[in-house]
Amino acid sequence: MPIGKHRDSRDMKNSEPTKRVHILIYDHCQIVDATGAAGIFGSANENAKKAGYVNVPYDIKFIAPTTHQVKTSAGVSLYADYILGERIPAADIFICPGGKGKDTLIKDTKAIKTITRLSHKARRVVSVCTGAFILAEAGILDGRRAVTHWAHCTQLANDYPAINVEPEPIFIKDEHVYTSAGVTAGMDLALALVEEDIGRDIALEVARDMVMFFKRPGSQAQFSTHLSAQMAPAGNIRDLQLWLLENLAEDIDVDVLAEKSSMSPRTFYRKFKKSTGLTPARFISQSRLDAARRLIEESPIQIKVIAAKCGFGDVERMRRAFQKDLGISPDDYRRRFASSLNA
Repeated sequence: MPIGKHRDSRDMKNSEPTKRVHILIYDHCQIVDATGAAGIFGSANENAKKAGYVNVPYDIKFIAPTTHQVKTSAGVSLYADYILGERIPAADIFICPGGKGKDTLIKDTKAIKTITRLSHKARRVVSVCTGAFILAEAGILDGRRAVTHWAHCTQLANDYPAINVEPEPIFIKDEHVYTSAGVTAGMDLALALVEEDIGRDIALEVARDMVMFFKRPGSQAQFSTHLSAQMAPAGNIRDLQLWLLENLAEDIDVDVLAEKSSMSPRTFYRKFKKSTGLTPARFISQSRLDAARRLIEESPIQIKVIAAKCGFGDVERMRRAFQKDLGISPDDYRRRFASSLNA
């Protein structure tokens, strides 16, 4: 069942068997990648019990490569229930978290072979952040759309050209394989899986317990274009990006930008895309959307005023941009994400 399509929780209280959730852990894995997802499924169990479910929805287990005790990125140790070499039952959800230790793990051919086998047996396979590199090495992402932390998307695409890497979404579903962006995006994905499995009612209670938005669309951009500007190499392109962010209300086209950069339009287009990974038009549209999102979240300004301030011209153009990139209207975005003082 696709993410976004949920079942009625009331019909499932006496019928759904417990689902196995297996989470891979390894030395120097990112602790929140592993425990964040585990926390979402654990909260779903607690809320299902309160709702009168006969069976807990999830049986959560950690799996480690060679030893039961694993030291995470935080220096805190986690204890695994299974070792990769042991006989492990097939999982309903098999999760690979990211972390600095993933580089060592993907060089362990024996471990990767086992991860490949477990992934093929699992009903759904998930990566969090740079855990996508583990699934990529296991061959699970070949021919699929995938995402990872924005800072590692280029490397993932270069190292594994058979993968269609999309750097913007928070998470992506491609058939039974799910990939997510950095750290907390894995929690957004886990929450979406809870809704997919046992319905909106329980997922909403989990979101309330975890003080999470219910729910960030998977298509929502994973990082601010303002951050992208800060991360661009110093020079003319970066200076132009910063100018753009201060002048979004102006009528801007590529010819104007090329002239400001003292380049031909063709040279400017090529250099801009090489520097930022985006076309000039895409950067402008993302920047306007990002600015509008911030104003909606942080201020009580009317939507029509925000549309003008951010360069959309009118509310309808801004509405189309929100629907295309975020899957919701500006008004719905305000209801979902605005602070209580500005809602």
